[in-house]
Amino acid sequence: MNWFDTAEAYGQGQSERTLAHALQSAGKSDGEVIIATKWWPMFRFASSIKNTIEDRLSCLENFSIDLHQVHQPFSFSAVPSEMEAMADLVAAGKIRAIGVSNFSASDMGRADRALHRRGLFLASNQVKYSLLDRRIESNGILATAKALDITLIAYSPLEQGLLTGKFHRNPDLLKELSGLRKWMPSFRTRKIKRSLPLIEALEEIGAAHGVTPANVALNWLVHFHGETIVAIPGATKVKQAADNVAALNFELSPKELSRIDQLSREFRYG
Repeated sequence: MNWFDTAEAYGQGQSERTLAHALQSAGKSDGEVIIATKWWPMFRFASSIKNTIEDRLSCLENFSIDLHQVHQPFSFSAVPSEMEAMADLVAAGKIRAIGVSNFSASDMGRADRALHRRGLFLASNQVKYSLLDRRIESNGILATAKALDITLIAYSPLEQGLLTGKFHRNPDLLKELSGLRKWMPSFRTRKIKRSLPLIEALEEIGAAHGVTPANVALNWLVHFHGETIVAIPGATKVKQAADNVAALNFELSPKELSRIDQLSREFRYG
């Protein structure tokens, strides 16, 4: 793995500092890794993008910012103003590419058009997407991304661990949920039962390839829509990180891709 996604809002820069320290400890230098971070727009104007860039670079201990993203679509400035500020950073050599996160199809298009006026383009939109949350397929985001050649970065691609199958195999784990997962619709008992046929298919297909259900879910996500989707699965343990990488070591057949698609189509969310 050589691509890492972080953000200003993750611990007010602590995630960026921790990432930089980890990379340095691993003997990595600038240019050997790709780093994406995000500007937090809430209660701020577009001018904050340029005013805080040195803070971002300082937290990253001068590792380059390959992709700088607007974290969400709500700020005191319009999307074109934010893109102008981002374009200025590209011109100044402070960042290499521009992205957004959680933007609607219309806002994504608006951002791309604003950047075209500066001879640039919108590289990416980071959105929630998994086999159990396929809303981007019906709300215009996926279609717009394909039309404009914008990469979609899928966060929560394993639906907070639900697509590993562990909660289906051991429902008692649902009683131990905390934080965000405790309130997610996908983790309700009736939803677990409803998604069981999909999990069973992931397990069956995984067994045929000698991989895990999570591997199959990630592999489907990054291949079913061609080159449009990339995924950023989280990991809190070394084993989980290694397991995520293993998702790229096999190829699903067209029949397997279609079967997974059909079983998961009902899950627009939860």
